[in-house]
Amino acid sequence: MKLTIKQNKLMEHLNYVIKGISSKNLIPILNCIKFELTNEGLYLMSTDNEIAIKTFIDKNEIEKIDELGTIVVSGKYIYDIIRKLPNDNINIEELVDSKLNIYTSNSSFNLNCNNANEFPDLELEEKSNPIIINKKIFKNIISQTIFATSTQESRPVLTGINFKITDNILTCTATDSYRLAKKIVELNEKIDEEVNIIIPTKNLNELIRMFTDDDDNIEMHIFNNKVIFKFGSIIMLSRIINGTYPDTSKLIPTEFLLTIKVKLSDFYNSIDRASLLTNESDKNTIKLESKDNIIIVSSNIPEIGNVEEKLIGIKNIDENIKIAFSSKYMMEALKSLDCEEIVLKFNGEIKPIIVQNPESDDLIQLILPIRTY
Repeated sequence: MKLTIKQNKLMEHLNYVIKGISSKNLIPILNCIKFELTNEGLYLMSTDNEIAIKTFIDKNEIEKIDELGTIVVSGKYIYDIIRKLPNDNINIEELVDSKLNIYTSNSSFNLNCNNANEFPDLELEEKSNPIIINKKIFKNIISQTIFATSTQESRPVLTGINFKITDNILTCTATDSYRLAKKIVELNEKIDEEVNIIIPTKNLNELIRMFTDDDDNIEMHIFNNKVIFKFGSIIMLSRIINGTYPDTSKLIPTEFLLTIKVKLSDFYNSIDRASLLTNESDKNTIKLESKDNIIIVSSNIPEIGNVEEKLIGIKNIDENIKIAFSSKYMMEALKSLDCEEIVLKFNGEIKPIIVQNPESDDLIQLILPIRTY
């Protein structure tokens, strides 16, 4: 293999495939990047058995191709070398003694190559009828739900987002048992088979980090034990979490005793200030109390002090409520909502709180209260 390529072009694609390498992996070949130079262009591949990433640089974006071939080399070292070279032409040449020579007019590096036959087959096949979603919409779905997933490996199914598709309705749900985020999106086309899969949070985070600001679509190719995402010149495989996601539909009430409409920014800022006097050991608990149209948000640390915030709210009935919840969970839920006002829905001090945009029901945030009253 021998080619000449611009540093910035190679670096752009190394930034993608480096995400497929885990620093914790004890299997040497899984810490490597595979370079495959063909008549069409250069393919770069990486995997850690949890995800796999493949990108493609077209031959027209390569300065010079002298010799086709395939090499496998340490991902960390080639990434760091290319990153620190100036933005100029870089020559990459496979030598006869299983070494890779990376050189410019002023620099030269030799790296040992691994056996290309040991690199796993990534199995990146595609389906003829993928699910197609706009990239910006997909990124929005993830950002509005992913914070509610669990970090506890004791319940693996809760460490991912549940994707369910029936006809043309996509429902994405995330929960850690203390809160829940649910996003509903209408797809452009109906899906023949129902989909019900759990995609790991970590893999979805890596996926959306690779997105650019263009308005293109992303394809989802769903299989029994994996999902393949395809967009632009990038293909990413993610494993699917085995197990059955809990039925969360019964957790979300359809009727409420009390609703309070408040300005989102005012409510968020009052909680933000009240959270200054909360403890993580006490679940960052703050209290909310309504008195007519006045909403009082308060918290205290007995040995430090207390805080009380007041704001105006509009209630649906002349009832009051006292309820406590995690300021951290509430603030994360509020950040996901893109609206001027929100509506808080209550069924009592020990029943879940629902937070929504009053003009739309496509995003639901649910937070369990904390018993203090």
